[in-house]
Amino acid sequence: MTSIDDLFKKPSFPSHKRKLDPSRQPNELYKSAKLSVNGDVKRNGRATVDEEDKSGIAGPELPSGEEDQIADDDDEGRFFGGGITNDTAEVLDFIDGRDNDDTAPEKVDRAWLRKIALNFERKISKNAELRAKFEDEPQKFMSSEADLDADIKALSILSEHPELYEEFAKLGCVNSLVSLLSHENTDVAIDAVEIISELTDEDVEAEEGQWDALVDAMLEAGLLDLLVQNLTRFNEDHDSDRNGVYHALSVLESLASRTSIAETIGQETTVLSLLLKRIQKSESPIGQNKQYAAEVLAILLQSSPANRKRFAQLDGVDMLLELLSVYRKRDPPRDSEEEEYVENVFDCLTCLADETEGKEKFVEAEGVELCLIMLREGRMSKPRALRLLDHALGGRDGAVPCEKLVESAGLKTVFGMIMKKQDNQAIEHLIGILASLLRLLSGGSAGRIRTLAKFVEKDYEKIDRLVNLRRQYASQLQSVNEGIERERAALEVKGPQEMADQWLSRRLDGGLFSLQTIDVILAWLVAEDDGAKRRIEDLLADHNESLSVVKATLQGEHPRLSSVTNYYSRFLRATQEYGQY
Repeated sequence: MTSIDDLFKKPSFPSHKRKLDPSRQPNELYKSAKLSVNGDVKRNGRATVDEEDKSGIAGPELPSGEEDQIADDDDEGRFFGGGITNDTAEVLDFIDGRDNDDTAPEKVDRAWLRKIALNFERKISKNAELRAKFEDEPQKFMSSEADLDADIKALSILSEHPELYEEFAKLGCVNSLVSLLSHENTDVAIDAVEIISELTDEDVEAEEGQWDALVDAMLEAGLLDLLVQNLTRFNEDHDSDRNGVYHALSVLESLASRTSIAETIGQETTVLSLLLKRIQKSESPIGQNKQYAAEVLAILLQSSPANRKRFAQLDGVDMLLELLSVYRKRDPPRDSEEEEYVENVFDCLTCLADETEGKEKFVEAEGVELCLIMLREGRMSKPRALRLLDHALGGRDGAVPCEKLVESAGLKTVFGMIMKKQDNQAIEHLIGILASLLRLLSGGSAGRIRTLAKFVEKDYEKIDRLVNLRRQYASQLQSVNEGIERERAALEVKGPQEMADQWLSRRLDGGLFSLQTIDVILAWLVAEDDGAKRRIEDLLADHNESLSVVKATLQGEHPRLSSVTNYYSRFLRATQEYGQY
């Protein structure tokens, strides 16, 4: 069963893959022409002309009866009429229509694929032969290059027939397609990258085995190394190369959907350093490739602890904090590429802050101080900085970040926020920070004494707030539990086991994790301060409750808590005193 920590301590990422947005580029973007099996281009739309625009065409009026006979090849409008009569034109149109009706669509099957594959290989061989023979005379091999380009685009139809992926790999065409990423003509390489992006896209309705067969063949053909080479050789000052970078990033995102491949990308290539370099590139406004690079980086870091450790060794934490520092008081434009970019950089840091190496680098680079500034003065950055701080202070290695927060006058900020109205996510992170402080600050240290003092100051108002929050979460959870019990009673004997994960998810959504975290805080306060213990007992007694309700909540937590750190031994001993209630 999924642990509570895994459900609540891992940053979430968008589940839908982003698409190239043509509207965001000033010039017309390069697009892959999806060919039907008969060679017709599949168009998403057609150009239209309003009737009122037709009447406004400048120039002399055409002779009567000739308006519909302008020849197609009369590009410059020098002659009136098409050279044929209306009757002849009608006969030709009729013949053309009959010809089109007699053309049956070709069946897309293994035989069709073998024919396409053979033709594709021939085009590659012919182009390579002509390039080698006429190296200094490009006009003699450009025609073969155009034919090859058309055949690459024709492979797009395979994305609609994933049942042929395994056969496509067996025929060796995957190797040939991947090899084109190293083609001397970058336009051909860009075509190949885009087709690979289409074939591996999450929108393709391929079964896992089909997708794996295709991707494994691509990896064996050296796809990762060739993607890295193209990311370095494409010049984003040109529209076509800029789109090539986009499609290369799209391929990396698709490959990262398999955890083992994501780890290979991070450990055996220079992709992490390339992505870090790309998001550091100054742009105004921030373009979609910079945003997409940050998104792919976040996915790779989220997918693998090994990737997070390696990235931390690249001084990535320091660089990411530097990128975020400009947003400590300034917000990016709403619904912009820049806003998505900032969110992705926060996601990267949040993943890194879960690792020991990441915590160390975070403290060294003054990440705690930056987060506190954002909590005090930021707007868009405030909730994201709060989540980042919660992750940095959590875990068994969070003691140093906890000490740094106290030294940086962060207690006033955190306790001040929890006394104000906050949304559920903010409350969850705030109480997570408080629980980490009580769990990890060493006994008798100045930081721990200052933290306890914050709870008891102003007539225990922080404890009052925590107990009120506990009451709210307990009420929500009770309603959820009652619904689950009704469902459990209506199910067959084996039903509850099958529904266990779903029910746990609903209980967590209903406030189970927040309730448990608050009770951890209350238990620490009961164990360490007699005044706090009396206050908690009085507040619980106001609703006919006792410390036994706290004990009941925590009983299921003891095995998990005791495995985290030795500091929990004191907590466990303190909870034994609850038996008298």
